[in-house]
Amino acid sequence: MRYFIEFSYNGKNYFGYQIQPKDISVQEELESALSTILREKVKTTGAGRTDTGVHAKKMFAHFETEHVLDDQFCRKLNSFLPADISIKRIFEVKEDFHARFNATYRTYEYYISLDKNPFSQDSAWQHWRKNLDINAMNEACKILFEYEDFTSFAKLHTDNKTNICQIYKAEWEQYGSELKFTISANRFLRNMVRAIVGTMVDVGSGKIKPEDVRNVIENKSRGSAGTSAPAHALYLVDVGYDF
Repeated sequence: MRYFIEFSYNGKNYFGYQIQPKDISVQEELESALSTILREKVKTTGAGRTDTGVHAKKMFAHFETEHVLDDQFCRKLNSFLPADISIKRIFEVKEDFHARFNATYRTYEYYISLDKNPFSQDSAWQHWRKNLDINAMNEACKILFEYEDFTSFAKLHTDNKTNICQIYKAEWEQYGSELKFTISANRFLRNMVRAIVGTMVDVGSGKIKPEDVRNVIENKSRGSAGTSAPAHALYLVDVGYDF
């Protein structure tokens, strides 16, 4: 039987979601706990992969087992996992339903603190030394909807077969001294959101103009975009499915 897991994690102590040859990952911890409880080798397939230090408020993965899982399995699995990984629910799906390929969208949020805030050092990018023009940043966001090829925001030397993505939402909002960037798309390239945020901050700080983002995208060169924003302020917050 195939099961879906909905879970969340603080990525501070992990080298991303996907299993790494030498470094600890969220997937490794999850598979280790499942294998221990079920007493069989369990492999999981995630909805995507997050970079080192990136968090997930809502993530999904699927796995298969011959065991019938009861209502207590979620609680049992949580007891085997470290405190920074939390299982929300586990439910059965059709045998061909896929955590990655059946996802219809992913949504990320990025947080920037405009004040020197000792309580958000680990959860937001501290950008208090220079004001950011949120209106200019939102003007630049509108340009993202005009394009589908986001090579300029993709990490170099990856195994991507295509850099085509469809962005559904890109918006900055301000809550007091904190900025929140929300972006949704059918798929994301490695490092894409952090590269977009870095470029938007270049706009907000006056380094480039909103209309310059067109040139950044059309150049199809990672060197044209801004520096990647720090990973610790990025959160995967939703993955959509037609269950």
